[in-house]
Amino acid sequence: MPSLDVAIPNYNYGHYLEGCVQSILRQNVETLRVLIIDNASTDDSARIARKLAASDPRIELRLRSQNLGPHASFNEGIDWAQSDYFLILCSDDLLTPHALSDAASVMEEHPQVNLTYGEALFLKPEDVETRVIDPQPATWSVEEGIALIERLCRSGRNPISGPTVVVRTAIQKAVGHYNPELTHTDDLEMWLRIAARGKVAHTNSHQAIARVHSFNQSSSVKNIHQWNLQFEAAYRSFFRGDGASLQNASEMLRMVKRALSDRSYSSALSSLSRGDLGSAQLLLNAIRLRPAAAVFPPVGYLAAKMLQDRALRKHAALSAKSS
Repeated sequence: MPSLDVAIPNYNYGHYLEGCVQSILRQNVETLRVLIIDNASTDDSARIARKLAASDPRIELRLRSQNLGPHASFNEGIDWAQSDYFLILCSDDLLTPHALSDAASVMEEHPQVNLTYGEALFLKPEDVETRVIDPQPATWSVEEGIALIERLCRSGRNPISGPTVVVRTAIQKAVGHYNPELTHTDDLEMWLRIAARGKVAHTNSHQAIARVHSFNQSSSVKNIHQWNLQFEAAYRSFFRGDGASLQNASEMLRMVKRALSDRSYSSALSSLSRGDLGSAQLLLNAIRLRPAAAVFPPVGYLAAKMLQDRALRKHAALSAKSS
């Protein structure tokens, strides 16, 4: 049986911590270790962590007296990991049944797969306990990592849900630590770095539950412009490092800039229609990323966005009517 290590960074999420840990311990994995890394929480996280560790020998603790920031926790988890496979699961998230065994199975079957990911359910905290998850085993699709990289570059986004990502520990060690300069897109850059070293596997099954609340780290990013800058920083970091040697590196970076420019341009028009002063900032960023946008608007992107928005409004109206 393969072995798995799960690191749990925690800061002031004592009320979520036990649920997170139990969702790991209930996995169908014979050899399992859990490391709770508490970043000097001011709530009762340390007490809860000690109680959990006392009840199960698979749980280890790192209880800091000083808050060193989230990247220190992520990277300490990487240094600690020694099993076949590795996952970082923030303490406000949970795993669905079979998530770890499913991920380990596909990597055991495909030794060139270094990263697996699935879908996450995004739920309000009060809805988590009432949601029933289908325990059926996942069906996986395997592809070359470069195909995932190209798809991510074309979108300029990060559609991969962090709590679903299980990686091969040896590759994680080789790739190294998270980049502390990337506040909100460090995970995206990490997925790109790992994907550049082999194959990846994806399932449409729900592999995790992500609680949505006002203290999520991503909630501190207030607008599209800030998100675009964060995404741009992650992609540029990747193509300065591991991605620099890829065959089509310059073309893929151009795709990223095009995607971010198109999104900025579209958001600028939406902001302008609302009388938002931020529209000028968005438009300038769109032109910075793709100077031709000053003369040639992204007509194709705008048309596709309009159709997508119309479909979403129609779906929302039908859902409201049926309820």
